[in-house]
Amino acid sequence: MDILQRLGRFLDRPGFPWKRLIVGFSLGQYLFESFLSLRQYKVLQQKKPPKALEGEVSQEVFDKSQAYGRAKAKFGFVSSLYDQVQNYGIIYYDLLPQLWALTGVWLVRYVPEKYAGEIVHTLIFFFTYNIITTVLNLPTAYYGTFVLEEKYGFNKSTVKLWLMDMIKGQALMVVFGAPLLSGFLAIVQKTGNQFFYYLWLFSIVVQMFAITIYPIFILPLFNKLSPLEEGKLKTGVEALAKKLKFPLSELYVIDGSKRSAHSNAYFYGLPWKKHIVIYDTLIEKSETEEVVAVLAHELGHWSLGHTTKLLGIAQFHMFYIFALFSVFINNRSLYQSFGFHKDFPIIIGFILFSDALSPMDTVVKLLMNILSRTFEFQADEFAVKLGYSTDLAKSLIKLQIQNLSTMDADWMYSSYHFSHPILPERLGALGWYGSDEKADGKEMNSEKPIKASDREL
Repeated sequence: MDILQRLGRFLDRPGFPWKRLIVGFSLGQYLFESFLSLRQYKVLQQKKPPKALEGEVSQEVFDKSQAYGRAKAKFGFVSSLYDQVQNYGIIYYDLLPQLWALTGVWLVRYVPEKYAGEIVHTLIFFFTYNIITTVLNLPTAYYGTFVLEEKYGFNKSTVKLWLMDMIKGQALMVVFGAPLLSGFLAIVQKTGNQFFYYLWLFSIVVQMFAITIYPIFILPLFNKLSPLEEGKLKTGVEALAKKLKFPLSELYVIDGSKRSAHSNAYFYGLPWKKHIVIYDTLIEKSETEEVVAVLAHELGHWSLGHTTKLLGIAQFHMFYIFALFSVFINNRSLYQSFGFHKDFPIIIGFILFSDALSPMDTVVKLLMNILSRTFEFQADEFAVKLGYSTDLAKSLIKLQIQNLSTMDADWMYSSYHFSHPILPERLGALGWYGSDEKADGKEMNSEKPIKASDREL
């Protein structure tokens, strides 16, 4: 597109302070998110549950949930500051050009000349940079798992398992990342100014490939999937799938308890062949009808076309990112501002472009969360129409208690960070009357029905 090329030439201004601009973007985003976190921290200091939950959770559960939320918030303040310092150090000390030069020396010294091009150089640079950042983030990753999650009873992993997961992740990064990154670079090199069309098509193929191979080759490296045993739950889920004409292929139970006490359920697969995965922790801590109600909500996303709409939005988002990248890829002033005066590597251009795009991504994140919360309300309504209103409400309360999820939130913080409505909002939309006794994480006894006509939508 000529307009993109003209825009690219307009933005390539010698001496333009790209470094100060991008550092300013990063600092501004950090301060904004810290401001939101402080607002949320005040909510986490409240002593009483929201009015909608006063009859649903005990004071003990609410206090523990608030304490967990405050602990995560404090950890978030420290980890985000640590990330900001890292980012500033990399930029201020020109570590990117230094690392590029160092890996260039390795390239000349250890790689045969016929292979010593930009693609191989980029692979060496990328994997070296990834190892460095992984090591730098080890302290916060360890604390989050073995101190914070351990303290509140969620961590089930061992140090050995944690390290093995990390090693497997790095190995997968090499096995799959090398050909994907090579393909990315080759497309940019060979297709000229219109490379973003081909990159977009390439990304679609990669996504379809990932959907196919992930459950077969990657997921089993970390978790065990077992067919759901015959019984009431399997019969209920299969009946629900048949009623909705959901193309169910397999029903699995995943050993989520191997690493965490958190609960979940999801489905994946190609349009004509879907698989449902239920965490063993969800089955263990919920009644059969409640698990089916959760899946009714999840299948509501499929039936209402939410997954297709989000996929379409994701493709559009990917296309406009690649199109905008074409504006910056030849911007010499951007490279030079960050210490690249002789070499102008594609991967560096993409990294710097991504940093420059951060304000726009913040807006996209906000809009996507608004859309996602709308979809969650619609999926809840879908489950209600199927007759699962009471069981869904009870299940949501149980999951909230089991996961010690945030029970209230500052409106600005939730708008920016939460892809799901908070529990009081969802119970209000469900028209939940309340149980006969406060929930303490054990079985609830309420059998009082919810009428669809009483829902607040």
